Amino acid sequence: MKRSELFFERPAELAATQPAAARGRARDQGRLLVSTPRGHQHAYFSDLGQFLQAGDLLVVNRSATLPASLPASANGLDFTLNLSTDYGAGLWLAEPRLSPAQPGPVPILAQGSEIIAGVPARLIAPFPGLPRLWFVQFSGDIDTAMLRAGRPIRYGYLDDNYDLAHYQTIFANVPGSAEMPSAAYPFTRRLLKDLQSRGVLTATIVLHTGVSSLEVEVDEVEQQPLYPEPFCVPQATAVAVNRARAEGRRVIAVGTTVVRALESAWRHNTLQPISGFTRLYIHPGRPVNAVDGLITGMHDPVTSHLAMLYAIAGQDMIRTAYAEAVGEGYRWHEFGDSHLITINS
Repeated sequence: MKRSELFFERPAELAATQPAAARGRARDQGRLLVSTPRGHQHAYFSDLGQFLQAGDLLVVNRSATLPASLPASANGLDFTLNLSTDYGAGLWLAEPRLSPAQPGPVPILAQGSEIIAGVPARLIAPFPGLPRLWFVQFSGDIDTAMLRAGRPIRYGYLDDNYDLAHYQTIFANVPGSAEMPSAAYPFTRRLLKDLQSRGVLTATIVLHTGVSSLEVEVDEVEQQPLYPEPFCVPQATAVAVNRARAEGRRVIAVGTTVVRALESAWRHNTLQPISGFTRLYIHPGRPVNAVDGLITGMHDPVTSHLAMLYAIAGQDMIRTAYAEAVGEGYRWHEFGDSHLITINS
């Protein structure tokens, strides 16, 4: 697939600039675009149960968001270091930025640079093919540094800094994500109670997300590099998914993170319990096996997440859905509106 096939026009003013609470509304009052092979419908997220069936299995991500954006300095220059992925023993993948809202490169940084980001650290090397991300070796307690000075990662479309609580989903209880697994952001206890009353089931995985989906920068979409992210598919979830598939019930992932975890655990036509790191890239050349649908947010043009949506539902369905979303003024990014995509009735 060519990079140009992931492009669409999305006006900048459609970015969601505030969390729901700052707008004085419940999280489940955001809009919901529902896409099936029969077409598209417009609803609110609180209506989700009307589009699900008894026996549907929702798989959700339990990962909680870290205060992963740290003030940093080197040679008298202040900048921001956004932590991405923890590889153990103080080694992280991270993104230096000139400011929280302004991407790098930070001009004074190079391989071997010594920095302070709450604790001393050294830049080891850029990630192959993704030069804005660096392996960083910390020589102190980075968890304590995050507790003392860290904030949620913030990008330029937000109108203010918001507390970490705004970046946690109702399912979050395993800290580890640099950015919120935001597909689950609109779920509320009220909505979960409604879904339970309709016979909708849930299962869980953990995948700790790094910094947000990188723009596809190569002409051949399939050649875009991705960095490894830690994940775990537990035994109970493998059993629940396999049973649902054997009984002809739908498996619907809540978020692209869940799709990556489930597909990474798919072995010999069944889901296996597994934990480790995945750099699986799902695109139209690598179709999905474990899911029948997806609840997700609205994704930017020319991103790996959009390539995944093409793999799940086909390019035509997604492009017509996004034309509807733009035309109807849906909101993008982590505090924006939602999209339910199902491929089986």
